[in-house]
Amino acid sequence: MEPIVETKALHKHFGPIRAVDGIDLTVQAGEIYGLLGPNGSGKTTLIRLLTGLLKPNSGSITVLGQAMPSKAILYQVGYMTQASALYEELTLRENIAFFAEMCGGVSQARVDELIALVDLQDRADSLVRTLSGGMKQRTSLACALVHRPRLLLLDEPTVGIDPQLRATFWSYFRRVADEGVTLIVSSHVMDEAERCDRLGFIRQGKLLAEGSATDLRAQAGTATLEEAFLQFAQSNAGGEEK
Repeated sequence: MEPIVETKALHKHFGPIRAVDGIDLTVQAGEIYGLLGPNGSGKTTLIRLLTGLLKPNSGSITVLGQAMPSKAILYQVGYMTQASALYEELTLRENIAFFAEMCGGVSQARVDELIALVDLQDRADSLVRTLSGGMKQRTSLACALVHRPRLLLLDEPTVGIDPQLRATFWSYFRRVADEGVTLIVSSHVMDEAERCDRLGFIRQGKLLAEGSATDLRAQAGTATLEEAFLQFAQSNAGGEEK
């Protein structure tokens, strides 16, 4: 099967900073692929390249069979940014309906379905500026999902939310993956990695290692993913010194 996302020798530099440094990535349909690495490792830049918001310095990106950037496939992509992109003077319902209309429009029933999915029926007609941070995160997720995307890009979607809401979000992610949606989720939280089908350890713009959580622990010979990440990072640093 043709992969949903594929990059080859992908580079994006900002002056001397190699934000994405030669990444080869392949993500198949229906996968939850986790990009795991510390802040500043290149995760957000990579996701923005996949959306076409940034152009690479070199290398290639194919998303849903199209070379990026391509406006033709954007209606099939959902993107939840790390910072809220909601309109604070609109209601929760109006925000979801607006993003739906931007992607070609959906039925009111679909908007109601997403409000129910994120369990915010009682705040549907509240202005976004009156919502808590966690409620805004849930609204952002609903906006990213409302047009039934084939690919969902989630940039640190659980940052700053409590453990119970984090578990709820991951239940949402697994549900939409089971429906055939492909997810790429960036995170620096190691315990979230266990919920992904496959992981890519990323540091200083480089993809250090890939595989399931079990595979990566086995490759590194460690008991935890955190130890595995440190092992791969150390090995990569040693290779650079040579």
